[in-house]
Amino acid sequence: MDPIIKQTRWDKAMEKPLYEAWKANKRYAFSRKGSKPVYSIDTPPPYVNTPVHIGQATTYVLMDMFARFRRMTGHEVLFPLGLDRNGLPIEMAAEKRFNTRLTDVPREQAMKYCESILKEASIASTETFLRSGISFNSWKLGTEIGDVYYTDSPEYRALTQATFIDLWKKGLIYQAERITNYCPGCQTTIADAEIEYAEKPTMFNDVKFRVKETGDEIVIGTTRPELICTCAMVIFNPEDKRYKKLAGRTAVTPVFGKEVPIKAHPMAQPEKGTGLEMMCSAGDLNDIRFFREMNLEPVIAINRDGTMNEHAGVLKGLHVKKARAKIIELLKEGGLLVKQEQLMHRAPVCERSKDDIEFIAMPEFYLKQLDQKAKMLEFAKKLNFFAPASRQIFVDWINSLTIDWPISRRRFYATEIPLWYCGKCGEVIVPPKGRYYQPWREKPPKEALKNGKCPKCNSADFRGETRVFDTWFDSSITPLWILGYERHPDFFAKHSPCTLRPQGKEIIRTWLYYTVLKDYLLTKRLIFRDVWINYHIVDEGGKKMSKSRGNMADPKDVLDKFGAEPFRLWAAAEGNLERKDFKCSFERIQGMEKTLTKLWNVARFISMFPDARKKAKPKKLEPLDEWILHEVSGLVKQAREEYEAYDFHNPTTSLKNFLWETFASHYIELAKNRAYNQEGKFSAEQQASACYALHECLDLLLRLLSPVLPFITEIIYRQLRGRDIHSESWPEPPKAKKPAFTAQELMELNSLVWKTKKDAGRSLKDGLGSLTIPDKFKTIEADLRLAHGCQKLEHGKDVSIEI
Repeated sequence: MDPIIKQTRWDKAMEKPLYEAWKANKRYAFSRKGSKPVYSIDTPPPYVNTPVHIGQATTYVLMDMFARFRRMTGHEVLFPLGLDRNGLPIEMAAEKRFNTRLTDVPREQAMKYCESILKEASIASTETFLRSGISFNSWKLGTEIGDVYYTDSPEYRALTQATFIDLWKKGLIYQAERITNYCPGCQTTIADAEIEYAEKPTMFNDVKFRVKETGDEIVIGTTRPELICTCAMVIFNPEDKRYKKLAGRTAVTPVFGKEVPIKAHPMAQPEKGTGLEMMCSAGDLNDIRFFREMNLEPVIAINRDGTMNEHAGVLKGLHVKKARAKIIELLKEGGLLVKQEQLMHRAPVCERSKDDIEFIAMPEFYLKQLDQKAKMLEFAKKLNFFAPASRQIFVDWINSLTIDWPISRRRFYATEIPLWYCGKCGEVIVPPKGRYYQPWREKPPKEALKNGKCPKCNSADFRGETRVFDTWFDSSITPLWILGYERHPDFFAKHSPCTLRPQGKEIIRTWLYYTVLKDYLLTKRLIFRDVWINYHIVDEGGKKMSKSRGNMADPKDVLDKFGAEPFRLWAAAEGNLERKDFKCSFERIQGMEKTLTKLWNVARFISMFPDARKKAKPKKLEPLDEWILHEVSGLVKQAREEYEAYDFHNPTTSLKNFLWETFASHYIELAKNRAYNQEGKFSAEQQASACYALHECLDLLLRLLSPVLPFITEIIYRQLRGRDIHSESWPEPPKAKKPAFTAQELMELNSLVWKTKKDAGRSLKDGLGSLTIPDKFKTIEADLRLAHGCQKLEHGKDVSIEI
């Protein structure tokens, strides 16, 4: 018997012709005119100027499994590729490439630098995705639903601006000058969600203040002595008996001689330092909250570039760190420094530049969010989180909010805030929606004016807004964009909300939260049904993979060495949402090649036998064949149920075990003699039953695995069936009688026979003197007798073997 599958083993080189054909033939193009229910995936757009890392590649192959499965269940799957080309990462790359800070060059030049980076930027990300078998709707840039989109395209930015205009007109956006988080490195305001905390060494300085009324000295500990110039009050805890006599008196600050009141306040911690605390305008978040509570006027001593201003007196012009050293020097000279102690301090830093965060007062635009906290918590309950434990991250973030969302930034390569101001009366000019505006380089549109002049004072002098949006204000419209919000309003109305938001847990508080908030304010509905949260990729030792640690696995290297299929199988098998992290190594990925080899060998073996299903299902299936179909029927049910819950780990593990153990090691070993029937010991009907079960099980196995392993299943299925497996629907579980024995019982029986032969120094092909089996196996005794070479087969209560 010659196998239909001629090639003796699976080869990763087989993948390239397939993914190139899928791309060229637009195999997975989206049709918005079809009648199928739409399943939509709001894919996270990666930055184009950085290579795809192993975590992104893993996330995307898992998303592809979701997409392929949903196509099999009768859905029209909206699965577009977006590429993020906005914001600080682009600017930081430009600054590194051209060795300059963009804030030091004219804006036009800064924009050219960024555009140059984007032109040179490798789009290796799309190549990695293509080679990984990702079935995006399109690989072509466009504005049709399903097309590739750029977040810096005029169309995408026009939609971001349109959402701002709508929210402005609803009264949900306002401008205010208040103390906010500021990154001196990026030179822009940032939101709380963009702050990380790092343990840093610092000096805790005990400094002498003087009590004005008595002349007594009091000692106050601080890590920010350069901010003594902004001190507005000294506090002690009301329960701290040491300082009750100071209540109502006045402290005089060292060096600056500023008089400030001393009061009792519960924010002071008796066990911290001396128990006395100086409250500065913006030393940390506690200071900011204190000033708001006490209605104190803040004095900001730090400029946007991180240098001290005129409020700092002798420290003016110095960078914060140099100012700190200078004030320590002055305190020592005046005998005002009691002692210094080095300690580790939990400091807020910018998540991108890693610069220390300062708190300064700046006018910024804010989107109202505090009055929506109850609604967001309601949505947190409605959203289907996979895994459910991720919901708490979302809830905790909502509960932690204390200010509205600052949405304006003082950068360059991002979507501009579409506003102008009358140079005479200050009237705000809001343009109509419909196109992309750049107020810093163009005049306001005629439609927003009255005869080309200010509608309020008739002036023709206008000033364009120079600020841009926070990148999350841009990114939060991705579900609106992919569903055609405003471009295809009928489609959006019919197919909103988006079915799935897949993303990392580290951006739950940013991308997920801001999208849910903003899109609710625009549409008055929850924009997602499901949220799938993936976890970190860690090395074998459990450490997070990163370039700095030198333990990062490059997906390009993985694809070059092993191809896509071992990587995809690893992602599914390792991706247990009940665990926190994915363990990754070349060894783990390479280990999956064995399963591909096993699948290929099993398929090639079965291809030797005629497909009995081409005629008709045999009138009567043999009990052994009923058993294996009953086993695979359970897999069909399990896979559907768990794939629908975004669990590909457990079904894939079950399918692997079935392939290796139940099917290959046990069923095929028992049934192959009947399938061959070389000695004519079985009837044609019995032989056909074996061939039927072999092909039926293989087909079901291939179809259940096709979302996970699209290449090998497609090649095998097309060679055997002449059809595209990715056009097949999800299979129905085969109807089969429940056998008298379980799979475990049968496998234990076989294993005992094989162990007995091995222990006796016999080959597994050698025969047995006799085999006694329980009555439950009576229906398959013919297959057992031939498979194990039994000269004598009897029935009894327990298994008995004689060599």
